[in-house]
Amino acid sequence: MGAGGDLDAVRAIGLLGEEIAYEVMQFTDFHAGPIVRSGIGERSMYFLLAPGTAAQHRWPPGVEAMSRNARGDAFVGVPALDGGTWPLAWRSRPTAQDPFVDGGLLHEMAWLRAGCVVRE
Repeated sequence: MGAGGDLDAVRAIGLLGEEIAYEVMQFTDFHAGPIVRSGIGERSMYFLLAPGTAAQHRWPPGVEAMSRNARGDAFVGVPALDGGTWPLAWRSRPTAQDPFVDGGLLHEMAWLRAGCVVRE
């Protein structure tokens, strides 16, 4: 799925991605919206946001906006809702109530877990 059309994504690499996902999930009482974990390479975490929202924020080192407004084209793999789609897996599934991760909350948690004060 191309980022920037149907959705935007924010990628956080490695342990930082795991920590951010945990914080967002805990803050939302585990109703965070769609978060995808990649099981290969840098083992990134992909937070799926509403189209046009990822580039509205400045992200800390190790976190990257993937959208039509970001530099270059981006492809984000989205696992099937049912069944195996290795190496991708849901860390948090989308729901009717939470079809996307809250970009503002993600931004705040990303800077928090990166050990920095939120910067715009």
